[in-house]
Amino acid sequence: MDVLETSKSLDEELYSRQMYVLGLPAMQRIQGAKVLLSGLQGLGAEVAKNLVLMGVGSLTLHDPHPTCWSDLAAQFFLSKRDLERSRAEACQELVAKLNGSVQVCIHTGDLTEDLLLDFQVVVLTASKLEEQLKVGTLCHKHGVCFLVADTWGLVGQLFCDFGEDFTVQDPTEAEPLTAAIQHITQGSPGILTLKKEANGQYFCSGDLVTFSGIEGMVELNDCAPRPIHVQEDGTLEIGDTTTFSCYLRGGAVTEVKRPKTVSHEPLDAALLQPRVVAQSPQEVHRAHCLHQAFRALHKFHHHHGRPPRPWDPVDADMVVGLARALEPLKGTEGEPLEEPLDEVLVRTVALSSAGTLSPMAAILGAMAAQEVLKAISRKFMPLDQWLYFDALDCLPEDGKPLPNPEDCIPRGCRYDGQIAVFGAGFQKKLSHQHYLLRPKAEVAAEAALRLNSDLQVTSFTHQLDPSTEDIYGDNFFSRMDGVAAALDSFQARRYVAVRCTHYLKPLLEAGTQGTLGHASVFMPHVTEPYRAPASATASEDAPYPVCTVRHFPSTVEHTVQWARDEFEGLFHLAAETINHHQQALTSLADTDRPQVLTLLQAVLGVLRERPQTWQDCVVWALGHWQLRFCYSIMQLLKHFPPDKVLEDGTLFWSGSKRCPQPLEFDASQDTHFLYVLAAANLYAQMHGLPGSQDKTGLRELLKLLPLPGPQDLAPIFANDLDPALASAEFGPEQLKLHEALEFWSVGPHLKPLRFEKDNDSNFHMDFVAAAASLRAQNYGILPANRMQSKRIVGRIIPAIATTSAAVAGLVVLELYKVVGGAQSLGAFRHSYLHLAENRFSRWVPHAPAIQTFHHLKWTCWDRLKVPAGQPERNLESLLAHLQEQHGLRVRMLLYGRARLYSAAWPPEKQAQHLSLRVTELVQRVTGQVPLPGQRVLVLELSCEGEEEDTIFPPLHYEL
Repeated sequence: MDVLETSKSLDEELYSRQMYVLGLPAMQRIQGAKVLLSGLQGLGAEVAKNLVLMGVGSLTLHDPHPTCWSDLAAQFFLSKRDLERSRAEACQELVAKLNGSVQVCIHTGDLTEDLLLDFQVVVLTASKLEEQLKVGTLCHKHGVCFLVADTWGLVGQLFCDFGEDFTVQDPTEAEPLTAAIQHITQGSPGILTLKKEANGQYFCSGDLVTFSGIEGMVELNDCAPRPIHVQEDGTLEIGDTTTFSCYLRGGAVTEVKRPKTVSHEPLDAALLQPRVVAQSPQEVHRAHCLHQAFRALHKFHHHHGRPPRPWDPVDADMVVGLARALEPLKGTEGEPLEEPLDEVLVRTVALSSAGTLSPMAAILGAMAAQEVLKAISRKFMPLDQWLYFDALDCLPEDGKPLPNPEDCIPRGCRYDGQIAVFGAGFQKKLSHQHYLLRPKAEVAAEAALRLNSDLQVTSFTHQLDPSTEDIYGDNFFSRMDGVAAALDSFQARRYVAVRCTHYLKPLLEAGTQGTLGHASVFMPHVTEPYRAPASATASEDAPYPVCTVRHFPSTVEHTVQWARDEFEGLFHLAAETINHHQQALTSLADTDRPQVLTLLQAVLGVLRERPQTWQDCVVWALGHWQLRFCYSIMQLLKHFPPDKVLEDGTLFWSGSKRCPQPLEFDASQDTHFLYVLAAANLYAQMHGLPGSQDKTGLRELLKLLPLPGPQDLAPIFANDLDPALASAEFGPEQLKLHEALEFWSVGPHLKPLRFEKDNDSNFHMDFVAAAASLRAQNYGILPANRMQSKRIVGRIIPAIATTSAAVAGLVVLELYKVVGGAQSLGAFRHSYLHLAENRFSRWVPHAPAIQTFHHLKWTCWDRLKVPAGQPERNLESLLAHLQEQHGLRVRMLLYGRARLYSAAWPPEKQAQHLSLRVTELVQRVTGQVPLPGQRVLVLELSCEGEEEDTIFPPLHYEL
């Protein structure tokens, strides 16, 4: 079980989004891990793909069996060229290409005891029960983590045995809870009161916490973790503080994550006494029945040397008989479970068990790979111990004919595994589907063709939004059978959903964040339409208040945004401003003086002329450090002292306002030093000067340079704060504007720096991370590390291959139903998963809301259709048609936001519009003509006698 010897450094850029999920320590353990994977059918291929993409140190593949046609339905590494080759040998090269930093090997012999000792984790897929028991016993004996994963048609199984004493170092995905402190009493116990905005409800009695940034009661800062007790009023008992100094202000309390230990039974014991992952007693019973079904399938295979034939009722009856004869399962106390066997469920499993399906492989392969990562990294709680997943809801609905054996026999083609479950007729229908998938179109198209050369793929690179409706218009969507979308913003999701509603197309919608994932289906006339969460749409792209970021930050996000703004002002906007005005000094001198000072103060610093040397750049960086983290804070506190009281008697520095403290520069502190290093290099880049990465030389230089005093920075204090906060003693008149312009107008143009977060050698992220950390220290906020700062500033969504694969599989399960023609609401499922916490939910969507108006009933999927006719009807004819056919007396008619008709208009204005043809009227009012290929004009109407909240179906005027 030795960790793989490696001297490779972790490629943080390659694994950046994954590191936001797992963290650096877990990634380092993963990079040194050795895993054995046996079984390379579709499920094994998914496990291999996920593990390699996530960067395990070494993956050994084992599968001596020859490739057959049915493998190709779900095994994307194989093609018909690989028929009769061993699966492992055929896969090795393509698996290795996924990630050059992972060592991919092949083992061709048996799985012996000596072999197993070389690995930390062993995974068996598509294996016989006898082999599972043999390997599982050896792994449990030697402390090797052991997994079994399998799929039979639309049902999947996963088993984990991590030993009897497995310690999970980091059980949850969430960051440790941190809250701001309002007050701490001296006493036994000391009572800690959280600030009002701090949400303390998530602290629990018994939690361990640490403290930071406290003024006064400094004995608590960086102390050993202390247990807390949460009182009824939300205050926290933190132990004896009697001998500590008196608390003054500030500070934060942070949860310390506790390791947890789990105990797993070996497979032979867990086979009869299964602990299953389930959310309800009904789910537990179903999982137990599926457990017995899998045992019966193994017995059938053992007796007959083959799986049950597809949809063969005789074979299915035999499986049910075998399940009925099995030894009863035992409960937690060892007593037999008095549970009836769901024979209908077992029979359905047996009938559809011969096939292999790519979405089932994706879902179970993702779950299995995630458990491998848990075993390696000791991050997140492992399964306890069995998980069953079934998608039998993908089979034809009740009352519809099931596939027959003749329609499901092998055809000697790559779709045999899918035909075995759904039949050849379904496969033919599936092959004629046209679907729109957008993200990363060109790369996706190329990759899809490599997987299946029979696929017809067209890539579109134009953005899908209102500006491209001439491209993605009526002709385009009329060719589509549906849309599958996995978009990054709620705005984009909302737009695509509206288009699907307009064209009555099914929408398969999915998304992930870390180990969280969801998949949803929206069917015309069957389910409710897609609606983005109100809280998500409200917060998306919402900027932080400027005043909060500049003067009153309270969260780490505020400090990172401030640092990003600093970069923009210092190294981009200032350079652009000076370049722009070098040729227009006169006009610049005549402009508003405070505005000019604001633009120039950043580049002036303590220098009165352009830098000429590296030392000049260091002097500027050191001066700017003093300005931002010392003197500007002192300046702010002159206007708002720590004890300032408002008119209502409350302290100014209370609630979300944290009272800042100036910092003293100390080159021995890494963050102080790194700020100067990054800022000086960026300043040099902007002026076309050579920078330096010589840290030793910079430390020696900093020992020689004096810190600039307030008198050196006085000229630029005037505009450091908002005008309302500016000190009178540092007025803008003290800066000789023309003199400054004279110095800075001489020489070549400056180079504006465009922020680039993904280049680790350009000092951009170094500056932002250091500046944000120092700003956080000013305000007693727990600082973000470099990786966290990069995630915040780049708005990066944490992502991991396992979640993406599982969600993709869940989407395709719903695609089966859409293609199969399912029409009842109960056939469809929304899905949610949280791989870190082993939570999996699937539920029936809501039906669309029904609206009524007099005799009319409709949902969001309905529309009123009116043909234009030959010759085209005018507006008066259209209104008459609506009244005659639907009983609607139109009060208002709109095209977009343009008003075409209003009953409130005077008669002469109505007459001008009523006689016009509808297309002519639209063109006259809006200036728009129908686009080439446009088939309808979508009009909105309101009617006399309607309720205020009535939204009528859109009126489709068919051209």
